Amino acid sequence: MNKRTAIIYSSVDGQTRRICEEIKEVLHKNDQPAELYSIDDFMGSVSDYDLLIIGSSIRYGVHNEKIIGFIEKNKEKLDTIKTAFFSVNLVARKPEKNSPETNPYMLKYLKTTAWRPKKLEVFAGKLDYKKYKFFDRTMIRFIMWMTKGPTDPNVEIEYTNWEQVRAFGKEVSAM
Repeated sequence: MNKRTAIIYSSVDGQTRRICEEIKEVLHKNDQPAELYSIDDFMGSVSDYDLLIIGSSIRYGVHNEKIIGFIEKNKEKLDTIKTAFFSVNLVARKPEKNSPETNPYMLKYLKTTAWRPKKLEVFAGKLDYKKYKFFDRTMIRFIMWMTKGPTDPNVEIEYTNWEQVRAFGKEVSAM
């Protein structure tokens, strides 16, 4: 019998959702169907699943508060099943900051929570200035300027390593 799997995510601009869809496809190819939910739409119970994958984007240095609240509320149940957590952020575009052991947002998160998923991962996101609202575009350009990233307001760069996403999906499927 296939185990029951859910992928829960938060996504500001859609890239985390796209990553989740790719992970879901990998699981499906490995005969492990998964249910995909935005954190806003998840109405189930952690106890209903054998495997739960949680993905969150970073905006202004923090993971989505609803994802964090969900994890805090369900920590005891999460500790009884197989779990994976991944973070999507633009800092991960840098090779020295693209792993759970080196990404400052993942490290910061791990310092603030007692939850330890069985598998952690970090993915670089997508930079698309034209898609952002004025305030976000301005702030992200400033942050990119400070971190020596691209600041041209017409830039659209896909930093996500899709092979890394698929490899994560395979690893999670084997858990």
